[in-house]
Amino acid sequence: MKNIAIFASGEGTNAERIVRYFLENSTIRVAIIITNKPNAGVIKRAKSLGIHTAFLTKEELQGERIMEVLKEYDIDFIVLSGYLAKISDEILHIFPNRIINIHPSLLPKYGGKGMYGLKVHQAVLDAKDKESGITIHYINSEYDKGEVIVQEKCEVLDSDTAESLAERVHKLEYKYFPETIEKLLS
Repeated sequence: MKNIAIFASGEGTNAERIVRYFLENSTIRVAIIITNKPNAGVIKRAKSLGIHTAFLTKEELQGERIMEVLKEYDIDFIVLSGYLAKISDEILHIFPNRIINIHPSLLPKYGGKGMYGLKVHQAVLDAKDKESGITIHYINSEYDKGEVIVQEKCEVLDSDTAESLAERVHKLEYKYFPETIEKLLS
């Protein structure tokens, strides 16, 4: 059994999709969802699905506590899903090429610190790009600079708002993120 830890900071819609995708899988499972926000919506979603959760402070995420949690749940792979904090160098060292993230643009465009959510989609619109999409990538010590695993695209419409573009990008995330995780772990 391969055990996944999902790190999430927000509502957790992608995390929920990933958990649901692997519920009937006999070789891969989400063992725990870790958050850095005590009131994150992902906590409620995880509990409704019977998934263990852990809230860890910034200090705990950079110290021994995070390592204890990852060891306790025998984690093989880490998935960042709307996680808005930097991963420590220690975790990067212990999990080389076993931590992935999803970004709501076609990196290297519109990545980096502070580029998340509607900010990304508005930047795409402001640049008058004709396409956007998602990038699933390994993480390294720099925001959104890890090796690209998969990119999937969607058209940017003249009538788009940041919200309407976000809806189409979310559909790509929901489809391709769990599938990519499964391919990487199989």
